[in-house]
Amino acid sequence: MKKLIAEFVGTAVLVIFGCGSAVAANTLLTNIGQGNGPLAFSTLLIAFAFGLVIVAMAYSIGNVSGCHINPAVSLGMLVAGRMEVKEFARYLAAQFLGGIAGAAVLIVMLGSNAALGTNGYGAASALGIGVGQALIVEIVLTFVFVLAVLGVTSKVENSSVAGLVIGLTLTLVHILGIPFTGTSVNPARSFGPALLCADGSIKQVWVFIVAPLVGAALAGLFYKVISSPDKSEA
Repeated sequence: MKKLIAEFVGTAVLVIFGCGSAVAANTLLTNIGQGNGPLAFSTLLIAFAFGLVIVAMAYSIGNVSGCHINPAVSLGMLVAGRMEVKEFARYLAAQFLGGIAGAAVLIVMLGSNAALGTNGYGAASALGIGVGQALIVEIVLTFVFVLAVLGVTSKVENSSVAGLVIGLTLTLVHILGIPFTGTSVNPARSFGPALLCADGSIKQVWVFIVAPLVGAALAGLFYKVISSPDKSEA
């Protein structure tokens, strides 16, 4: 139960600080006007917000639940053989509920559900990409992120730096992904805000559930193959 509580709270905190920073940054960008300088600042602010909250949570609840706070990470662990199906299902429930709770808290803090840092494509994308591109972008970004998580958590001796590596990797994928989709790589982070937001993003949220899970499954399979003993070298 402690693991599930940790995953619930961790996912809620991720949504509050990550998505909250996205709303704040976009509001600031609107107030000071468009331009390459302000846009770059906004992108970096959001990217580091998501990365830093992962670092904070990793060193807070990592020793309790592993700090997945992301269904994609949990799926990667499952496919790589480092998690049982029953535990995976429980983690998913805790993470999705945490994402919804985080979005609800964010609404109270902002006093509105007009914008909650949701993901999107088409008119909701800064680059105006289509659904096909959005799927590809999210699969690639999630593959890289989950692969990094699987790699850095594979050895006990990496535990002291794992949180930093994972947080910086999340920052990296956000820097690239924000102009495309706002960057999801996390179905729970996308579903909670989309469910409660008034911007209609719930119609597109399936992309940000399916694509991250596909990317995570591919990362789990890939890591399982490259980390297994090479019989030719035996």
